[in-house]
Amino acid sequence: MSRKSKGYIPVMLTPFTESGAVDFDGLTKLTELYLQAGAAGLFANCQSSEMFNLSSEEQLAVTKQVLRVADGAVPVVATGTFGGPVEQQADFVKRMYETGVEAVIVITNMLAEESESAEIFDERFGQLLDATPGIPLGFYECPEPFKRVLTADQLKRFVGTGRVIYHKDTCLDIEQIKAKLEATKGVPEFGLYDAYMVHAVESLKAGSAGLSCIQGNYYPELIVWLCNHYDSDERANQVEILQQFFVDHMDVMHAVYPVVAKYFLQKRGLPISTFTRKNVGLFDETVRKQLDSLYVQFQQLLEQIELKPVLA
Repeated sequence: MSRKSKGYIPVMLTPFTESGAVDFDGLTKLTELYLQAGAAGLFANCQSSEMFNLSSEEQLAVTKQVLRVADGAVPVVATGTFGGPVEQQADFVKRMYETGVEAVIVITNMLAEESESAEIFDERFGQLLDATPGIPLGFYECPEPFKRVLTADQLKRFVGTGRVIYHKDTCLDIEQIKAKLEATKGVPEFGLYDAYMVHAVESLKAGSAGLSCIQGNYYPELIVWLCNHYDSDERANQVEILQQFFVDHMDVMHAVYPVVAKYFLQKRGLPISTFTRKNVGLFDETVRKQLDSLYVQFQQLLEQIELKPVLA
């Protein structure tokens, strides 16, 4: 998943019909949107996909559909560990890898309980490596049901096995990011993708391979633009404006997510429902007005940074 230039890896949504079934036509259009925006890869079957509310067969079907639409244009990764004995998790990792993904993502909170030590996590990850020979893996510091953040030393050891090529970081701490980047430097096949847009520019400058954030489920072209221009002297003022835009609107984009993201994309012209299987709270008139205001500000921002949108 790594590359010399910075890349945006969407944490993909799962569109549903109003009856609650997976909307594969909507998924096709959404995947095409990410690609048109310039995504460097795709992260299917993640928390934004409502993975914990999908059956294992749905997880595989969604991932296969994303792979079909991408058709080799960019690499695709997908989550493959959902608790239980290591052997059981390894079996699903194998099934997910058989879909054709570039790597299978390991949720860091699924190999050890919150009360269990880092040493137990390390031991079980070693068992998972042994049980899935030859399969490239990645990590996702998923915040649900609890967040287990890897240390720089852990990441260094795991990347050193030659099996870990991807890391979606959610530590929210730029100093930890820098430590992880220092610990894994010189491994060209590995990429760390930061989820936290508050320090996006600083993270990219520090050496992150790119960004993998929920903001891309509102306006993926903005994330791609930032990855392309974060260090541009000529665009420095526009980069600063965009970075501040992400900081200013952090709260509204997280409230009632992913309903709000689906509403925003719907407002932009993508034909998908706002239905979610996960209960994320009330999408009321107050939230709607906040999203409508965000949409207006987004339109104004596009003019400021001279960017043509991929949707209306």
